Amino acid sequence: MLLSLDIERIEALADGASFGEVGTYERVIGRAKGEVDPLDPANKGIALIDKAPRNARGKVEYATDIFILRPKDFTRGNRRILYEVNNRGRKMLFGNIADGPQGVNDPRTIADVGNGFPLRRGYTIVWSGWDPDAPRANMGLGLSAPLATDNGQPIVKTVRDEFCSSTRGGALEVFKLSYEATTLEQPRAQLTVRERADDEPRELPLNQWSFVDARSIKLREGTRPKPGYLYEFHYEARNPKVLGLGFAATRDVISWLRYDPAATAATGGKISHALAIGFSQAGRYLRNHISEGFNRDEAGRKVFDGIHSHIAGVGRIFFNTPFGQPARTGTQHEDHGFPENEFPFSTATLADPLTGKKGALLRGDGSDPKLIETNTSTEYWQKGASLLHTNPLGKEDVTLPENSRVYMIAGTQHGGRAGATTDPGPNINPRNPHNPMPAVRALLVALDEWVVSGKEPPASRVPTLAAGTLVEPDKTGFPAVPGAVVVKVTNQVAPPGDWVHPKPAGKAYRTLVCKVDADGNETAGVRLPDIAVPLATYSGWNEYKPPYPAGELADRDGSCLPFAIDKATRAAAGDPRPSIAERYKSGADYVAKVQAVVSALQKDRLLLAEDAKNYIERAHREPRVAP
Repeated sequence: MLLSLDIERIEALADGASFGEVGTYERVIGRAKGEVDPLDPANKGIALIDKAPRNARGKVEYATDIFILRPKDFTRGNRRILYEVNNRGRKMLFGNIADGPQGVNDPRTIADVGNGFPLRRGYTIVWSGWDPDAPRANMGLGLSAPLATDNGQPIVKTVRDEFCSSTRGGALEVFKLSYEATTLEQPRAQLTVRERADDEPRELPLNQWSFVDARSIKLREGTRPKPGYLYEFHYEARNPKVLGLGFAATRDVISWLRYDPAATAATGGKISHALAIGFSQAGRYLRNHISEGFNRDEAGRKVFDGIHSHIAGVGRIFFNTPFGQPARTGTQHEDHGFPENEFPFSTATLADPLTGKKGALLRGDGSDPKLIETNTSTEYWQKGASLLHTNPLGKEDVTLPENSRVYMIAGTQHGGRAGATTDPGPNINPRNPHNPMPAVRALLVALDEWVVSGKEPPASRVPTLAAGTLVEPDKTGFPAVPGAVVVKVTNQVAPPGDWVHPKPAGKAYRTLVCKVDADGNETAGVRLPDIAVPLATYSGWNEYKPPYPAGELADRDGSCLPFAIDKATRAAAGDPRPSIAERYKSGADYVAKVQAVVSALQKDRLLLAEDAKNYIERAHREPRVAP
């Protein structure tokens, strides 16, 4: 339970700028303290809780950062919490759903909040820390959790870290360890390297690497990690934290804000409902939050009424376990063997022939929220998203329960957002700039209406076996686009095993992807105007280019392959896809086709009026279509 929330400061957001009818907003910044009873059934699932230090009341303590944006006049807001689960300490809400700038962890100005979408709708926006190791620089959000001990002695375990330079960030100079090494004696640790996950690891001699300190190692002076190569470090680690308290902290913060009369000091008024949203790792966190029973507080009350998980695929997080590493995320090239994907995947109750288990993501005990899951094309290639709506062997479509919806946003890559470019980065093909957020915004509004008034959201929209739109990755029908690499394999999803010394999976689940049309664009899911009235082919996959390992699926990037301008250019290139001039008779023809798609999406409640207007205005300005 939450014991206190100490408010450090309250200040105006964006110099008092007004957000529509809601008016001005305030920033409320503080720190909350809580404790959990390790004997309470609501907390017994927290790993290492029995080895955590206890206070005089026999409880286990934690503290978490709190950041709230609230309407200055609470009566003008919608009285609902929108809680964003932070991603590795980062606030991503405005950079995603509000088409704002990326990397703003301390929203202060009008520019920081993009188009202000969640503010204009009157939400009380809440963030809190859940990951004890999340970076706290620049208002990053973290959790203070105790170390677990074995009767006062440090807990020690041999663990594995993996490092890959220049794929998910910049070039690595130093490898930061997840845990403190018990000794700096090199012979008691092992560093290996290999090009691909299936290759045999090659041990690096002791003179080729060294400890910097107990939390980092580096290669010998003058040597840099090879881009895209996989370096694994096995070492004896100590001092695991009670990570699972992060789930309890989120539960307790939202429960307190909803139900405790004293919470009005932070929210400004009595909250009626609570929604949660999470992007990528944060979406996987929310799937875990549901499955492990943390959507019910210690008093038996529901925490979140509705949850929107975006780009999580079937994943959870490597978190509520001794020596967990929640920053990990498995893709075709990286982070193999870490326990992220575990049955049950779907909200439908199913049997798993690989493990003998039976179950569903939802618990069916009255604590389940209304759940919307949105994924892009990438999650079908990299994160097993088809298993959300098929049986584990991918042989049958399944019917989801009434409180669950799943949508694929076609032709979009994992990090799709406004302002994304086609710069190829480390990849062969240009990257995919398609922005899925108009659909995400519409579905968040649908979730809100579902929770508040009971108005059901649109039916799930995904590729299916029955329609012939869900297929093997080498049977999509992708055209032979000159100069483009075409991916024909997906990331394997298999039952978790020994994450310290992983072995090749003997059995795997069957993951499928969406069939494409003659242009290479996906035929099912939510097809926004850029996909339904295309000027290019958009995919959720790409491949690395040299010096990265050849043939490996790029981390979570997609591809954008523009159409030729006219027939002559297309013929000269040998491109089988009709040119822009061949498919649109005029600018007016193009605008009319966009208008028809926009109208259909609006009718289906998959596009909001403001986004519909923006699409039409943009179509009128499109320079690639002849007047």
